[in-house]
Parts: sequence; structure tokens; C-alpha cells
Amino acid sequence: MSVNISIIRETTPGENRVALVPESVKKLTDKGFKVYVERDAGENAHYPDSYYKESGAEVLENPKEVFSHSQIILKVQPPTPEEIDAISPGSFVIGFLQHYKYPERVKKMAERGINAFAIELIPRISRAQSIDALSSQAAVAGYKAAVIAANLSSRFFPMLTTAAGTVRPSKVLVIGAGVAGLQAIATARRLGAVVEGYDVRKAAKEEIESLGARFLESPVVAEGTGGYARELTQEEKDMQHKFMADNIGRSDVVITTAQVPGRKAPIIITRDMVEKMKPSSVIVDIAAENGGNCELTKAGETVEYGGVLIYGPLNLPSTLPTHASEMYSKNLLNFLNLLTKDGKTLDVDFSDEILQKSCITYKGEIKI
Repeated sequence: MSVNISIIRETTPGENRVALVPESVKKLTDKGFKVYVERDAGENAHYPDSYYKESGAEVLENPKEVFSHSQIILKVQPPTPEEIDAISPGSFVIGFLQHYKYPERVKKMAERGINAFAIELIPRISRAQSIDALSSQAAVAGYKAAVIAANLSSRFFPMLTTAAGTVRPSKVLVIGAGVAGLQAIATARRLGAVVEGYDVRKAAKEEIESLGARFLESPVVAEGTGGYARELTQEEKDMQHKFMADNIGRSDVVITTAQVPGRKAPIIITRDMVEKMKPSSVIVDIAAENGGNCELTKAGETVEYGGVLIYGPLNLPSTLPTHASEMYSKNLLNFLNLLTKDGKTLDVDFSDEILQKSCITYKGEIKI
């Protein structure tokens, strides 16, 4: 008896990704899994139903029909309350479940006996790198942030030598050197800008410099656990404020990426810092969905303040849905290798740190 896996069309507004791409479906069906796909599930990511059929999936008309066949449901966004009602007890749901944002959905899944695993809770250990969907999607966001910044800027990124004279390159400051920040640095450098990187983690210096950017030495060091920065004390925040104000004022473009998982993003750029920036400067705030790193950021909007453009994009990975879906699909495929055996048996081994830490509900219990 094969294990049944299903995906449905994402209904969250603005979400264009799909949890499984046809290439991954083919790998699953070759292993003996049975895969069910809702009609047009991959349409917004430019994967037509015909591709899924060619990969061995069965395409069904609606979510209810898909759920009736499902043992494992793969999602990008958390299941809606209506979807939870339609999922059979004992089924597994795997995706970005955002338990801190939707505790009522977690409770509902537990009450229905749905076994839920949050891909964003995968521990950042070496063995889990191929499953780390936060990192894969952050790479997409960092790349797109740099491209958007170049598009919004009224200046060239690269140095240009023309008959009219030489145009100096833009100076780009990237705040936060996690996966998104490093990808933003690399992309801005490829576009020809002079790039500086800042992170409160001293360990980030080598990574920033390896990409050809200059590391801004800060008086504040805030090494945290799991590869993240810890929250700063008030004294450290004051020191950081003065340091950042001086450097932000010299930049043509600032890209901010600093986030603390499950918490509001820290404010790094205050109103008075923006006031010191040159007119025509640009801020792209990747952390907008979690409150933003800039005091003036409005999620999903472009704000102009004193001639400075401040853009707070939402769900950047969804703006590159084809490749973002491909990367996410590979993450899920690798996660399934831990959860199943030979495409025929579900094998939940909670001695595995990855499964243990990513589980949020199991057999009626909330595990976080």
C-alpha cells in the first residue's frame, strides 16, 4: 500500500508558489508514492496540470476531493480553518504553519487529530541543510530585494564611463548577514554597486568580505543561538543607533533583513536616521511583514519621506514563484525522506531531532 501525498492550490492572497513541482512529483512516484494534485495548483508558478500528469500525479477537481485521498498534505501557507475541517483525522500536514501567528489553527488541528509539522521550525544543523526552507526562501527574498532596490533607485548601481563623464557607482548598505542579506550583498555586487554589510554577529564578517563587500565594524556584538542574532539590550541599542545613523546617512540604498523568528522585527532605522539620508535614497525593508526594521515602513507599501523611498515588500519569494517553488519542493522532498520508508510506510521517529523539533501537533496533542 503506497503512501498518498497531495497538494492543493494555495488560496492566501498574493501566494503564487506551489508546494511540489513536477520534477519532485516524478521522484516521488518513481519511489512508489501516489501523488494527488488539485487542478491548477501550479498555475501561478507556471507549472501546468499537464506537467503533473506526465510526472505521474493524478489531477483532481477540488480540495475536498484531494483531501479525501490524502495521508500527507504539503502546503506553502498554513491551512485555512475551512481546509482544516476538510482534512481527515490522522493525516499529516507539512508546510510553513506560522504557529505563533495562528494559535487557533494549531488548536483546531490538534482537536481534529491532524499531525502537523512546521517546516520553519527545522533546526539549523548541518544534517538539515537540504530541508531548510527558511534559508532557501530567504535566498530568493535577498536576491529580489537587491533587484527591486536597483529598480527603485534613481541612480545607476554600477560605475559608468561615458562621453559625458564618469558616473560613480551607488553605495549599498545591507543590514543583516543571514541568508537573505548575503544574497542581497552578492546580487548588489553583481549589479556593480559598492556594497557594505552590517551584522551584530561578529562571525558574519568573513562571509560578508568573501562576497567582496566591506564589513562595517560595530561596537555591538550580539551572537545568538541557532545562527540568529540575539535581542539587544537597551544600552546596546543606543550604541548601535549612533553607529547606524552615521553609516545609513552615507548610503544611496539600504536593504534591511534583520528578523528574530516568531517575534516582531527589531527597529534599526529610526525616523531621525531617515532624515539624515540624501533625497533619492532608497530603503527596501525585507522584514516588513513582521513589523519592519525601519520605523517608517508600511507593509506592502512604498512610502516617501523627505525624498527617501521606503518600500516594505510582502512575500518576496512569491514574486519569483517558479524557482522559489522548485527550491521549496526540494526541501519538502528531503523532509519526506525522514518521514517515510520506501514510499509505503509512514515512520515518525521522534528520536530524530529534525522531526521532534518541527512537530507542532501529533495524535491530538500540541507539541510546542
